[in-house]
Amino acid sequence: MGLPEERGRSGSGSRGQEEAGAGGRARSWSPPPEVSRSAHVPSLQRYRELHRRSVEEPREFWGDIAKEFYWKTPCPGPFLRYNFDVTKGKIFIEWMKGASTNICYNVLDRNVHEKKLGDKVAFYWEGNEPGETTQITYHELLVQVCQFSNVLRKQGIQKGDRVAIYMPMIPELVVAMLACARIGALHSIVFAGFSSESLCERILDSSCSLLITTDAFYRGEKLVNLKELADEALQKCQEKGFPVRCCIVVKHLGRAELGVGDSPSQSPPIKRSCPDVQGKLKEKSKRVQPQISWNQGIDLWWHELMQEAGDECEPEWCDAEDPLFILYTSGSTGKPKGVVHTVGGYMLYVATTFKYVFDFHAEDVFWCTADIGWITGHSYVTYGPLANGATSVLFEGIPTYPDVNRLWSIVDKYKVTKFYTAPTAIRLLMKFGDEPVTKHSRASLQVLGTVGEPINPEAWLWYHQVVGAQRCPIVDTFWQTETGGHMLTPLPGATPMKPGSATFPFFGVAPAILNESGEELEGEAEGYLVFKQPWPGIMRTVYGNHERFETTYFKKFPGYYVTGDGCRRDQDGYYWITGRIDDMLNVSVREKIGPIATPDYIQNAPGLPKTRSGKIMRRVLRKIAQNDHDLGDTSTVADPSVISHLFSHRCLTIQ
Repeated sequence: MGLPEERGRSGSGSRGQEEAGAGGRARSWSPPPEVSRSAHVPSLQRYRELHRRSVEEPREFWGDIAKEFYWKTPCPGPFLRYNFDVTKGKIFIEWMKGASTNICYNVLDRNVHEKKLGDKVAFYWEGNEPGETTQITYHELLVQVCQFSNVLRKQGIQKGDRVAIYMPMIPELVVAMLACARIGALHSIVFAGFSSESLCERILDSSCSLLITTDAFYRGEKLVNLKELADEALQKCQEKGFPVRCCIVVKHLGRAELGVGDSPSQSPPIKRSCPDVQGKLKEKSKRVQPQISWNQGIDLWWHELMQEAGDECEPEWCDAEDPLFILYTSGSTGKPKGVVHTVGGYMLYVATTFKYVFDFHAEDVFWCTADIGWITGHSYVTYGPLANGATSVLFEGIPTYPDVNRLWSIVDKYKVTKFYTAPTAIRLLMKFGDEPVTKHSRASLQVLGTVGEPINPEAWLWYHQVVGAQRCPIVDTFWQTETGGHMLTPLPGATPMKPGSATFPFFGVAPAILNESGEELEGEAEGYLVFKQPWPGIMRTVYGNHERFETTYFKKFPGYYVTGDGCRRDQDGYYWITGRIDDMLNVSVREKIGPIATPDYIQNAPGLPKTRSGKIMRRVLRKIAQNDHDLGDTSTVADPSVISHLFSHRCLTIQ
């Protein structure tokens, strides 16, 4: 695509330049000088110095960062030990093994008591309805987390136990996950858009002993009876021989019934909202209030348990290599993989990536639109921002409800400075034109970000020119559930941007591009994207199946972590993600497809069944090819209409 001329502004805005050299070279946009002046990393030269040290001296680099956190006991042995080569034994990664800490203590207690941020807003909560809003300070969040930690302990939850969380984007979701972290239990968060079958499968895989859910919620105009789905999942678990002993339920849609006079810790946070909320509550009360079934002996109300809980709770001190959480990602076989992240390394990595990639400063208001049910929400709604003492927006709704102005009205309302969303959302909003964006000020915005898939240049340019008014750098981040945090990304004050490129590796990340034979390719090249050494945020295993971990990520190219993504490196050293390697038919090595590889039938398709993270669901395609409508669980499909279209337009085959 030919990129249009950038309309530069004197003294401000990103400067678009045609770089010297070959005519086919992509245009780049330099960081705005006003961003570079105050940036943590103010130049490309400084980035290169820091990156070189982080890769050549990882123990010293991350050791210095670790000093910024609280450790109950220091690391007694090697700071880093690992093996990436399956031919040399078991794959393992250990950062600071033997050191003890608690991530909840670091992101809450230290911010309140040492950094004196107790009165600072941790989250502005924006409900599905524009009038439903509240805020929660760091002190209030600490109190609620301590109370719910005591609730969990009273229910018999101990260090190492697994707790399933199935909730919409409400403050109690953050409270629940931090309470698990505080007592050393592993949270396993299941996206509230997933089916009861998906929830059941994840509960069973990690033997969760308790479930936390919500009565119901609205997503736009759509009512989701979450408690009903949770009940179905628990019934399925019971039938499969694994009864879950307790289900804690937040009264979210039924908040109006709870009264207004309770303390913040005892009642849902919407009771402390802006003055016009009562009118909005009456307005919403006209909506359907689903009948909530109740299982005596299993179900317990969140607000009743919190009323009885003490507001102090000593944290469980955990080894840096103890597991923090399990998060399931789709597997090509149809069985999700339970990605395990650990306490110490994950804490260091999400805190550091958040600080540098978004160039965070104390006065920022950060907004990541991702659901906490995804890794983006774990890392950049909860742990990363809180580790830096940030103020964030927590949004329950969708970009187009009640109208397509919603995101930009929220940006103006809370004076958001750093905004992080998905290319899918950008492309959706592009369809409605510039006016819904430009009618809002957006003057507070300083940095824009994208996550989830490579952004196409057209969408990048619209995001830059319309949303960012040509003055906000865009951080196009490449990473995975498995990596914990950003891997390839621009830095706002340092990296000249190329639309569609993830640019350069983050600190501690050593990428390489391999050919099919496993040979490293130098200079301009295209092939398999791999990483040569561990970074603190790398996953440690697949829950209950270390062999699958080794096979999936290390077997194909011993000595490397294999991302599964294809990548191109251009003549300037920029990295461009080309897509999942196993989703592409690579014919670049021969002029014609050999007879064995020639497909019997070719069916045109407007799209393919993909997960919300962009992975093609090959098992579903196989079913369509066989005309088998028994697809199993398809709740992870981003757009179910694609499946219907593929079946209805399936090409006739001759048996």
